[in-house]
Amino acid sequence: SILVNIPGEPAAVVTCLDGYQMARQGRAGPALGIAAFGSLIGGTFGIVGLTFLVFPLAKVAVKFGSPEYFSLICVSVTLLIYLARGSFIKALIMALFGFLLSTVGLDLVTAVPRFDFGFPILYDGIGFVPLTMGLFGISEVLINIELPIERTIFESKIKNLLPNLQDWKRSIGPITRGSIIGFFLGILPGGGAIVSSFISYTVEKKVSKNPEIFGQGAIEGVAAPETANNAAAQSSFIPLLGLGIPPNVVLAFLLGALMIHGVTPGPLFISQHPEIFWGVVASMYVGNLMLLLLNLPLIGIWVKVLKIPYRVLMPLILLFCLIGAYSIGNNIGDGIIMIIFGIVGYILRKLDYEPAPLVLAFILGPMLENAFRQSLIMSDGSFSIFFVRPISVTALIISAFLFISTGFSYYRKVKEKIKE
Repeated sequence: SILVNIPGEPAAVVTCLDGYQMARQGRAGPALGIAAFGSLIGGTFGIVGLTFLVFPLAKVAVKFGSPEYFSLICVSVTLLIYLARGSFIKALIMALFGFLLSTVGLDLVTAVPRFDFGFPILYDGIGFVPLTMGLFGISEVLINIELPIERTIFESKIKNLLPNLQDWKRSIGPITRGSIIGFFLGILPGGGAIVSSFISYTVEKKVSKNPEIFGQGAIEGVAAPETANNAAAQSSFIPLLGLGIPPNVVLAFLLGALMIHGVTPGPLFISQHPEIFWGVVASMYVGNLMLLLLNLPLIGIWVKVLKIPYRVLMPLILLFCLIGAYSIGNNIGDGIIMIIFGIVGYILRKLDYEPAPLVLAFILGPMLENAFRQSLIMSDGSFSIFFVRPISVTALIISAFLFISTGFSYYRKVKEKIKE
């Protein structure tokens, strides 16, 4: 994400925004360093919270049904517009385009194919990996083809790789807030690392005295989401271990593995299987420590990647993207989709449309649709279910307020430009 602007996972999309710009400015080392330290701190915070708050917080999470989840995602979608450095309208268009792409494939409820245009490769929908590799990786190659071939990707010195005092001063607040945001959002079903990473980024952009620096290489934009996604990864175990409810697909696999061995997570999990609970907690501590030990000593090696000339690096990026897209499902169709979105990403970037809102809306789209349809099934088709539940209606009011205030702010800026 930081070195070549290709997110390795959905939660890393936000890290690309400022991490890659820091790398372009010759500060890849501090970006990687603060990402490693933030991940350690956020992960440790999540583990401590898991240890002491697993059952009290699990009871709170149970109150979030489909209507509350739908409303929470609406708030998240509204916040997407803050991720774009440019126009509010363009960010909104990209978010809507992302939602449209997320509907391709089999219907979530009826299993009827949608928007596949008769192509079997689209029955399972558009894959996240081909989409992001195309929008970020392939488009980056196409953009850089326009540059002189003699130019190297970055000029970066292999020194001062760790964050300095000024970097820590700017990052301590985002790391603290990211830990808290990630921890509490990780408890909610579907919240997890993805939602928490971009919400923490948005919060930092709103509380910053200089929000215009975000997207230009602000270290806060790396520290906050990296901390939040690790805190959320740990706290997502709370509903699993405390209630036996997996909040995401990964933990659903873990739940299945536990049940195969005759272990059922729930309120009596610690008393009946203390060795498993404390073994999981201990493994988390070891894993977070190893994350730091492996990352920091190897930062120098990763930064050296930046020295590779375009004529060598770009074909390698293209090759690895093709291999990565194909290897997910051993399907050449994924490679074709990646190339198509590479061209789309290139055109969008030339027209100053940011791809981040598109990708994040694409990720949240199935979650939003599923929660919406489940809510309507619960209420026999009545939309009142979203307005009679306190948590749901509060989230919708917040979403409406944010959308209207942002639209009004954009309108004033446009009006001022017209006057000038």
